[in-house]
Amino acid sequence: MKRLRAFLLLLTLTHPAMGSPPKLDGVAYTQRIGATLPLQTVLRDEHAAAVQLSELARAKPLILVLGYFHCPNLCDVVRADLFHALEKTDLVGGRDYQLISLSIDPAETSRDAASAKERDIARFPAAGAAVGWHFLTGRAPQVQAIAAAVGFGSRSDPQRNQFLHPTGVVFVAPSGVISSYLLGVGYAPRDVHLAVTRAARGTLQAAVLPVLLLCYDYDPSTGRYSLGVIKLLRLAVALTVLALGITLFLGFRRHS
Repeated sequence: MKRLRAFLLLLTLTHPAMGSPPKLDGVAYTQRIGATLPLQTVLRDEHAAAVQLSELARAKPLILVLGYFHCPNLCDVVRADLFHALEKTDLVGGRDYQLISLSIDPAETSRDAASAKERDIARFPAAGAAVGWHFLTGRAPQVQAIAAAVGFGSRSDPQRNQFLHPTGVVFVAPSGVISSYLLGVGYAPRDVHLAVTRAARGTLQAAVLPVLLLCYDYDPSTGRYSLGVIKLLRLAVALTVLALGITLFLGFRRHS
C-alpha cells in the first residue's frame, strides 16, 4: 500500500501543466555514501535542551529525516511512512537505533518539535519511540551543515512560506558515516530494517536509483502538485524510468 501510494503520487505528474515552474537546480538529494556527519553540531531537542549529535548516536545507528514540522505538503507523509515501517519491524528505538527528525526551518522552535513528536507517537506507538525518537530544531548554520553533509539540497520560498526540498531518509553508522538512503516515499519495513542493520554494522550501501519527489505545493487532500512544478517533476520521473529501463535491459543481456 505504501509503495502504491508513492506510485500514485508520481502518476499525478502526467497531467497537463501550465504556468512558470520554480527553479529546481540543486534541489535534490546528492547521495554522499561514506561522508561523515558533523557530530559536534549542537541542536535543541523537543525539551529545549542543547544536544550534540554525538550524544544522540550513543554507539547506535542514526535514522535521519530532514523536513519541517509545519509543512503543508509531504513531510508528514514521509514521517508517517517511516514510522509505520518501524512499527512493523522488531526494532526498538534507543536500543537498536536513534531517530532524528530535524527541522530545516530555523523559525521552528522546540515547542513545535514537542507537538510534532507527541502527535506522531500517538499515531505510531512504535517500540522505544518515546526514548529513541528525537525531534530537533537548530539555527540555520547548524542545520545547513548537516544538510550539506548528507547532500540535502533545499530552497525556501518566502512568498508561499514553504520550503522546496527532496524527500527521503538517511541511515548513518554509529561512527557518523553515511551508510545508505531511501528516497521518495513508501518505505517497506524490510527495507528500513535492512538499512538500520547495515548502518549498525558500518556497511556502506551503493547509491540507490535517484528519485526526485519534491515536497513543495503538494496538496494531500487531492494528491496533486501545483501546476507550476508538474512539468519539471514529470521530466525527472521520465529520466528515472529511462534509467531503470536501461538498467533492466543491461541486466537481462548479461544473464542471457
